[in-house]
Amino acid sequence: MAEFPEETKDGEFERQEDAFRMMVGKEGGPLAVDGRYHLYVSLACPWAHRTLIVRSLLGLQDSIGISIADPVRDERGWAFREGHGHHPDEAEGFHFLGEAYLRSDPRFRGRYTVPVLWDRQEKCIVNNSEDDICRMFQESFAGPGARDLFPLHLAEEQAEISDYLYEKVNNGVYRAGFATTQAAYEEAVRDLFVALDEMAVRLERSTFLLGEHLVESDLRLFCTLIRFDMVYHGHFKCNLRRVVDCPPLLRFMRDVYLQPGVAATVNFDHIKRHYYGTHRELNPSGIIPLGPAAVFEKPGCGERDAGSR
Repeated sequence: MAEFPEETKDGEFERQEDAFRMMVGKEGGPLAVDGRYHLYVSLACPWAHRTLIVRSLLGLQDSIGISIADPVRDERGWAFREGHGHHPDEAEGFHFLGEAYLRSDPRFRGRYTVPVLWDRQEKCIVNNSEDDICRMFQESFAGPGARDLFPLHLAEEQAEISDYLYEKVNNGVYRAGFATTQAAYEEAVRDLFVALDEMAVRLERSTFLLGEHLVESDLRLFCTLIRFDMVYHGHFKCNLRRVVDCPPLLRFMRDVYLQPGVAATVNFDHIKRHYYGTHRELNPSGIIPLGPAAVFEKPGCGERDAGSR
């Protein structure tokens, strides 16, 4: 997630490329060893959230520790503090995520983004790409019998829909929210809702995007939908429709949320405090809205601490 929004000369939002792309358990990469790696996340960030869900679905909580950043970020970047469902960094004692980046590469001059997979043995960042981290959790860390979030027979279709979701939905809300021209904003919003309508049509035919079994592509859509009515609809001006008004998307969002281990990774308080409290160029007052209420069965669901180790 961006520390500061980037834009092109046409007023469009453009995301920074990931800088660290080493693959654990692959040729030339470090070995996959329980306890050696640590995941730095923000519960507010949809990109980091996906890695946290994959870690939970694959049962890797005891293999890979986590540190949760304070949701309110300032010019110093993501910070580790105590309180409100997050904790000091117990792996390296970092006060700011930037310390991990600069320890890994003192010449690094980009933004300090989450997620980060940290090597506790070599004291460096292994990878800061959520796509790579999810794939490594499946292929290098998951044990026999773990659910398969990247089934081989769906590989081509899954790659295609994942790329589409990234461009039009996951990054689409940011392209709308951080656009600085009317044309760039309108293009992003139209693309976003065309894509959401296409996903709704798919979900009228099957439980998940690619059939009756949940795969990693579903988590890409879920991590945007779970934030949509609460943040993107108003804060990012993606307000043509709400998820709650689209039965297929709402049903899908609930089905993913109720998968064992997923609800505990969702923290609506962190989500709202980050977006409304950090993006002062969009919300100068910093006021955090009280609503909307979550649309799940149990009041308060998702407010639990995802940081249990």
